[in-house]
Amino acid sequence: EGFLIPRSQLRNNYEKEVFNGDIGVVSHIDKQRYRVFVDFYGKSVVYEREELDDLTLAYAVSVHKSQGSEYQTVVMPLLTQHYIMLQRNLFYTALTRAKKLSVIVGSYKALYIAIKNDKPVKRNCLVKEKLIKISQGKL
Repeated sequence: EGFLIPRSQLRNNYEKEVFNGDIGVVSHIDKQRYRVFVDFYGKSVVYEREELDDLTLAYAVSVHKSQGSEYQTVVMPLLTQHYIMLQRNLFYTALTRAKKLSVIVGSYKALYIAIKNDKPVKRNCLVKEKLIKISQGKL
């Protein structure tokens, strides 16, 4: 019936006091009233049918999504196929999310690359250029 399936909140909901990245488990399904009860750290939150899009499966969480959170165990794949993600800061963030156990799955080569790579990835978002155009009234 979906019990103990981890769910992650996708956006902040101040009314329910659940926030982007919070992870809970489905504890009850009310089929008559089309409601789902999700347990977030001992607090039960009710989701009406039209609110279910605020939840997604949470079997795995990206490093970016995990920032600011802690987990009992972290399993981290480190593969050379994900070369662009092999960065020291991402590796450190993932490693420090674990309270008890971190498991690294992959290759020594990928681990070496991640540890040695302390260069931030250049973001190509053109914010500077857009701000200049806005200030000149061209955008």
